[in-house]
Amino acid sequence: MALNARLDHRNPLVFDTHELGRRPGALQRLTRTVQAPKDFGIQGVVGVPEGTSVELELRLESVMEGVLVTGTARASAEGECVRCLEPVEQELEADFQEMFSYPDADDRGRVIAEPGDDAEDDEDRLFLEDGLFDLEPLLRDAVVLALPMQPVCQEDCPGLCSECGARLADDPDHHHDAVDIRWAALQGLADTMTDGEKDEMSGAEAGVDEKQEK
Repeated sequence: MALNARLDHRNPLVFDTHELGRRPGALQRLTRTVQAPKDFGIQGVVGVPEGTSVELELRLESVMEGVLVTGTARASAEGECVRCLEPVEQELEADFQEMFSYPDADDRGRVIAEPGDDAEDDEDRLFLEDGLFDLEPLLRDAVVLALPMQPVCQEDCPGLCSECGARLADDPDHHHDAVDIRWAALQGLADTMTDGEKDEMSGAEAGVDEKQEK
């Protein structure tokens, strides 16, 4: 993988490892509160609103080839129930771990890859730039994996009425009387008839019944 684009140390999601040093086994623990960047989640479904607080706990460990970053992010996610479309809010906790390699690191201490795997491994590697690393891409991936793909307001949410769109959780007894579609047209015709017409039709039907009985 190519080196990262020039990193800005003023970016709250960019971290400096100079204090950690390069002695294998050195540890550094960090906590930081940052603002959620734009489109932080599953777009159109659920995510952490831009500008809301994200609490970060990080553990930086110096190893032979770079810095191993292990951490947890906590934030409040918002979305929409996929069943009843009501707003949903839930506390999110996302764990992550990634190795950021030194640009000049050799292969000492690395697991020997199978032939043909080196190119793929290098493509997936992340690198430090002047002792800095950008946590945002790693954090985005972790948050997306921690979010529900189909958020619901409650596990047993009954959703909406398929006929009128009413929220069924608000009215557990909600229902519609079933109408046989074969009689629906006749019912509509009957509703438009006057009382006199209905009486004439009833009399005609009675006459037919008498003839059938004879």
